[in-house]
Amino acid sequence: MRRFELILLLFLMIGQACAPTRTLRTSEIEQKLMQAHEEWRGTPYRLGGSTRNGIDCSAFVQTVMREYLNQEVPRTTESQLRVGFRVRPQQLQPGDLVFYRTGRRRLHVGIYITEGRFLHASTSNGVMISRMEETYWSRRFLQSRRI
Repeated sequence: MRRFELILLLFLMIGQACAPTRTLRTSEIEQKLMQAHEEWRGTPYRLGGSTRNGIDCSAFVQTVMREYLNQEVPRTTESQLRVGFRVRPQQLQPGDLVFYRTGRRRLHVGIYITEGRFLHASTSNGVMISRMEETYWSRRFLQSRRI
């Protein structure tokens, strides 16, 4: 082998040894999020809840991220707003967190699926999928973050 090939092979071997565990591809993430929707759809919203009897938005995000996407996030919306890094709405990818200001001191969080849709625990309809461009959500958008 030539020197260049040896160096390249060495970098590839080091890169694989140091690489994090395999992450899900975009299509896999979409499928997992749709599975979460099917399994949780209609679960009522309950402030402070974290079960299928009732769940709030941040507990739902924490549960879906852990059980379906193998990612750990904090329990509260305020804490979730500090993890990962900020991404522009045009750069959203499946699995990114989307945050909204729903009141003077109230926040809401969901998980971006694709094509402007996000999965969340709505206070009025429970676990559901909404569109980011709906007037209600578009006026309240705060930021998005990638874990």
